[in-house]
Amino acid sequence: MIHTVLKRDGRVAGFNKEKICAAIRRAMLQTEKGEDDALINKIADRIELSGREEMSVEDIQDCVELELMKSTRKEVAQKYIAYRHQRSVARKAKTRDIFLEIIEAKSNDVTRENANMNADTPAGMMMKFSSESTKPFVDDFLLTDEARRAVEQGYIHIHDKDYYPTRSLTCVQHPLDKILKNGFSAGHGESRPAKRIETASILGCISMETAQNEMHGGQAIPAFDFYLAPFVRSSYKEEIKVLEQLNNQSYSHLLDAEIDDYVFADLSNLEGDDRIKQHAINRTVGRVHQAMEAFIHNMNTIHSRGGNQVVFSSINYGTDTTPEGRCIIREILKSTYEGVGNGATAIFPIQIWKKKRGVSYLPTDRNYDLYTLACKVSARRFFPNFLNLDATFNQHEKWDINDPNRYQYEVATMGCRTRVFENRFGVKTSIGRGNISFTTINIVRIAIECMGFVEQEERIKHFFARLDEILDITARQLHDRYKFQMKAKVKQFPLLMSSLWIGSENLKSTDTIESVINQGTLGIGFIGLAECLIALTGKHHGESEESQKLGIEIITHMRNKVNDYCETYKHNYSVLATPAEGLSGKFTRMDKKSFGMIKGITDRDYYTNSNHVPVYYKCSASHKARIEAPYHELTRGGHIFYIEIDGDATHNPDAVMNFVDLIDKYNLGYGSVNHNRNRCMDCGYENAEADMDTCPHCGSKDIDKLQRITGYLVGTTDRWNKAKLAELGDRVTHD
Repeated sequence: MIHTVLKRDGRVAGFNKEKICAAIRRAMLQTEKGEDDALINKIADRIELSGREEMSVEDIQDCVELELMKSTRKEVAQKYIAYRHQRSVARKAKTRDIFLEIIEAKSNDVTRENANMNADTPAGMMMKFSSESTKPFVDDFLLTDEARRAVEQGYIHIHDKDYYPTRSLTCVQHPLDKILKNGFSAGHGESRPAKRIETASILGCISMETAQNEMHGGQAIPAFDFYLAPFVRSSYKEEIKVLEQLNNQSYSHLLDAEIDDYVFADLSNLEGDDRIKQHAINRTVGRVHQAMEAFIHNMNTIHSRGGNQVVFSSINYGTDTTPEGRCIIREILKSTYEGVGNGATAIFPIQIWKKKRGVSYLPTDRNYDLYTLACKVSARRFFPNFLNLDATFNQHEKWDINDPNRYQYEVATMGCRTRVFENRFGVKTSIGRGNISFTTINIVRIAIECMGFVEQEERIKHFFARLDEILDITARQLHDRYKFQMKAKVKQFPLLMSSLWIGSENLKSTDTIESVINQGTLGIGFIGLAECLIALTGKHHGESEESQKLGIEIITHMRNKVNDYCETYKHNYSVLATPAEGLSGKFTRMDKKSFGMIKGITDRDYYTNSNHVPVYYKCSASHKARIEAPYHELTRGGHIFYIEIDGDATHNPDAVMNFVDLIDKYNLGYGSVNHNRNRCMDCGYENAEADMDTCPHCGSKDIDKLQRITGYLVGTTDRWNKAKLAELGDRVTHD
């Protein structure tokens, strides 16, 4: 006898015979003879009594079909089968419509969810088919009821939900020195250790490409200069040995000769050992430059994830003061300035300058000349961004300028903004660690729901109460996902869990990753602080000190709750200033549908990125920095500060230096400068006009409009979704 029914979404409900009766009655009413209550009840009773204790909806419907076919009313069976088929088609209609839009390469928020992915290529289409098919499975079978409801109702967004079943992690900072020293096996071939700069450069690319196929987030190298520096010297030694063979003389005394800097110089006025040494240096500099060119070129052309997306790569550098490290920094900057191909700006890797007083910021610092070069390059090519190692929350008690391995104690970041540094379960470092997964809370929706309270004090009180409920759901959801992820086997991540993730080197291929995964972080993000504050106080934090005070109170409250979750669940939870791309429009659309058009809140196509001052709000750069700075210490899962500058930044590197001064002055953690850059794809002409659609030099309309979407660049706005295009149109400059 049937007691319970397994529904299509995985839930179990009590058996209700009347549902069978109603379905048969609908089918009978479509026939000439009409309904027959006696037959209806007879069939329903027979199915109830003969069935198993628990049956699925599909199994019960199969029984109805069989009973109708055995009865004298076979025409009813035909109607029932037709109706059942129509319902099945209706359930699949939404997926069908999405698939058709992917097939037809339509530009919409599904195909433009990620501007770094070309969803129009066959591989890109295949990825979108897979993504849209997988998300419903996650909703139905991997989420708890409370998490699924929170998603459906627009309170939370689970990032990379389509990768949930794979148990993959988000991102990692590569300990590239291990790869370069030991080589690696990715499960389908092996790579030998590097001996020269060219090989080191290639292995760096392969490491990030391989890991990208094992993860759903970004790949980064935390100390690019330190890791590659030894191969500058080894390449110099190779050049000395070549000269020994060429001249049939011994120059062994020059192999370890002191070199102040690797800088190209004219040989015409040099003689003897000085000439030989400088010639080897010149050759080495040329090789390093070519290796850096190759690195950038590969990072913009090597595809991963089925061939539809270049590696989302980042490199951190700037604090290696050795001659070899300085050579790496100088040549990566020069190569970046020159551009790729016929001079185009490189989209990847996202480059991050590590700014540190006493090392790479002040005029008296050893790397100040490279810092000024970095600002010049950033003014033309958007990169590097700037990471403030002097921020109080970015400092490490073990950092020592005299320690050649001090990079181990320097925070590194992913280009978009992800930050991993503090660690409750191991050493405090960025190296070999990353984000495990993250989920974002729609704090705007919570605030809108509280607008019914007339008194502001009551409104805010209820906001915090509801925020706590959603935070608790989010923490549990991330913990559940963690428990699912930790069951993955090492063999599923042949590179990540053998050579990259901290503590994984002693694991066997058949082990689970449970013993090491907790070194990473679980991020709880938020979006739309500005709109949230408008709902609660009537003004955003950029225009009201009262709102700013409340904004800091809200994110401080989130930080404190997250610290509690760390103790409760024993994980590295962190607060993330979410880099809202596809999400910025998704939440807004849902809230607009639920609450209608609310001035200053849902009247645009997007919510403001995390804790930023709204892009449309005109203010000075220093005002924006002062307002956003307090949130950087609170959002240690990742954050970014940026300003928009007007005019052609190529000839104004001082503007970039002034920006870095703001970061230093206001204790900001990480930031970048936005500006316009147009490039004619036919003749290479460039300018900074806001609306250039025709090249003034050759008349071509094939114009590359380079813009920063969140923390990374996109070579064309054609791949931007509607919400981010609307935000782009609203952006104002900061004086």
